[in-house]
Amino acid sequence: MSSFDCPYMVALKQISCLDPLHLADLNFLVLYFQERNTNDTLFLTHSQNDHYSVDQMKDERGREMSREGRKTRDPTRDRDRGHWASKIEYALVVAGNVVGLGNVWRFPYLCYKNGGGAFLVPYTVFAVVFGIPLFLLETSMGQYTQGGFITCWRKICPLAQGIGYGFFVMKLYDFCYVLVQVWAMFYLVFSFSAHLPWTSCDNTWNTENCLELQFFISPNITANLTNTTSAATEFWEQRVLQMSSGIEELGSLSWELALCLLASWMFCFFSISKGIRSSGKVAYFTATFPYLMLLILLIRGLTLPGAWDGIYYYLYPDITHLANLKVWIEAGSQVLFSYCLTTGTLNVLSSYNRYNNNCYKDCFWLCLLNSGTSFIAGFVVFSVLGFMAQKQGVTVDVVVDSGPGLAFIAYPQATALMPLPQFWSVCFFLMLVLLTVDTHFVFVESFITTVTDMFPKLFRVPVKRQILVLLVCLSNFCLHLSLVTQGGIYIFQLIDFYGSTRVCPNFMAISECVVVCWVFGADRFVNVIEDMTGSRPSVFFKHCWKYVIPLLSLMSIILYLVDYQHLKVNNVYVYPDWAYALGLTMTLSSVLMVPLWAAGQMFKTPGTFRQVGAQ
Repeated sequence: MSSFDCPYMVALKQISCLDPLHLADLNFLVLYFQERNTNDTLFLTHSQNDHYSVDQMKDERGREMSREGRKTRDPTRDRDRGHWASKIEYALVVAGNVVGLGNVWRFPYLCYKNGGGAFLVPYTVFAVVFGIPLFLLETSMGQYTQGGFITCWRKICPLAQGIGYGFFVMKLYDFCYVLVQVWAMFYLVFSFSAHLPWTSCDNTWNTENCLELQFFISPNITANLTNTTSAATEFWEQRVLQMSSGIEELGSLSWELALCLLASWMFCFFSISKGIRSSGKVAYFTATFPYLMLLILLIRGLTLPGAWDGIYYYLYPDITHLANLKVWIEAGSQVLFSYCLTTGTLNVLSSYNRYNNNCYKDCFWLCLLNSGTSFIAGFVVFSVLGFMAQKQGVTVDVVVDSGPGLAFIAYPQATALMPLPQFWSVCFFLMLVLLTVDTHFVFVESFITTVTDMFPKLFRVPVKRQILVLLVCLSNFCLHLSLVTQGGIYIFQLIDFYGSTRVCPNFMAISECVVVCWVFGADRFVNVIEDMTGSRPSVFFKHCWKYVIPLLSLMSIILYLVDYQHLKVNNVYVYPDWAYALGLTMTLSSVLMVPLWAAGQMFKTPGTFRQVGAQ
């Protein structure tokens, strides 16, 4: 028997006795023996040792990597892929990605809607048992595999690459959120006007039902407000969107929005054209400046009359909501959304870390930053809404809104009531632009990185990579021109509702946890994190990955399907049947990637399930 055969056969003999789910041992052995030749003295030493096991090989290989600086476990990794220039750049890019519109226009509204301060209880619980563990899983997996959100699954479990392709499809839908950046840029330009156009009704786009902002704050006017609209609402619907009657009527293109769209994609191109070398530098400004704007708006908001009435509505605890299961599910969805989980982005960003980066500690600080920003943003939003409610002589619940209604109707109205309205309007919309810029170019960068990792010989060359970035930006700009037509808002809401619905991220969360914990092995994954960081994660994380996250995600999917209702715009417009069919197709297009990929691999690859899973 040769020096190679003895340990090789002993190891394979051991694998044959393993549980069928622990297929990663075979993957490890393939890499292990590829690194060595038959004359290696290591094998001569153990050639007569029948107890030389897979675990012993892993321990010895781990010691070798430690002596070499623990660069990577993957011997085939392309060393030209690059790393972050500094830990600060990584932290800023991730912070800029996870801190976005979900913190500013969604979290405060959910707090108010679901029991005020009482909502912080389910939110905190989900952040601890769902958000932080899944954040750690995705960032540590990216750092360990050093690959994009498709190639990383090749190294964890080849049969699970469908998860990466599901992320790929979801990314295509996520690109449409550049439209929010376009709207914010449009408002930012008008914020420099001598007279803010959303405060008056003497514009060409206004209708006879328009009411000026001063009408709402006048104590001497009492009139029937039925069939009337505010000047801010008409500016949003008639000037910005120029809404048509429905998705069937796309109408003409808005050249102003098209220019804003072009500027957004051009900024994205120059931000990521040189990979992480350029995006890391851009983040120094785009990730930090919104916090300065948030601080300025917070100080101003807290000094406004009526501000504390708004904060009372924001934080007043109504504990009766805690008995409502939907409140808990909404808290989980908010954590999933604001932490940017199950999109593949965290995998890609962390893949540029060095192997021994302490991703375990990073996870806690970044999650704390995200949740803390959400909480502070609530004070910014509701202090201003309280001021607006006092000016109008109504309660806060009358003026409170979420999403585009908050950012582009309620808040602009409020800034118009302050002294120096142009300044506060510029601050607010500049903050929105920068929040969306970060998220957008990180989404595109993760997409480009994944394609590059799939075809490294073709695209891992500076000029060719820049051509790829240019083609992606240019093609998406052309596709998104349909979103800046008169019927574009209907297309956007269809993609927003179905392309990124609750089913998609929750299904991906289940798939990730099942593959990592039940196929790759939860204990083995904990060992990987310990090897990278020098700190062993608590057993709490392992139980969250194996049981808590899959169970909560499954419950969220079931409740969504039970309460499912077709999308309506402004609770009035009903889409045609073909549009609903298209929406359901968008949902299934990402979800079905997981089982279809696994089935396809099983069909075309000879061998048993265990053998196919290891290939």
